Amino acid sequence: MKDKKINRYLKQSLFVLLTVGLCNVSLADNIKDKILNSEQTKALNTIKSMTAAFHQKDMKGIMASYENGGAVMFEPGKAITDPDVIQKMFEGFFQINPNFTYPKGHEVYIANDIALHIAPWVMTGNTPDGAELSKSGLSIAVLRKQTNGDWLMVLDNPNGQALMEQ
Repeated sequence: MKDKKINRYLKQSLFVLLTVGLCNVSLADNIKDKILNSEQTKALNTIKSMTAAFHQKDMKGIMASYENGGAVMFEPGKAITDPDVIQKMFEGFFQINPNFTYPKGHEVYIANDIALHIAPWVMTGNTPDGAELSKSGLSIAVLRKQTNGDWLMVLDNPNGQALMEQ
């Protein structure tokens, strides 16, 4: 009799756990941007401001999103920290008039004065001869909170998916 009660209890517990788990997965799939606290929102706004500056070809606005010595990985495995080279790389991208969107939203995690931003992106543009371009990837950026309260990027890797593609 005792074994039957234990088995029934285990089956009921397993059913509850599976039901709750499936509900949580279903809910998570429908949330694009999680509800962010004020610091997460500030960090995300750095990303959004940089993207807007990029679309406007505003080099000063782009560079203002990065901490001095910050690195950008324009290509997988290659971190560039020289601000002159970073600026030239961005200017090169302007030639295709790229437009970046984040169709699945953003995730921002904070520990002390460090933030991690993760977001799948889609880029469309046109080559100089008019051919349409389309590319997608995973942006992973590390930001640091500055003494004035602003968040600036320290590491910006728009090719976070590269390891998955090897």
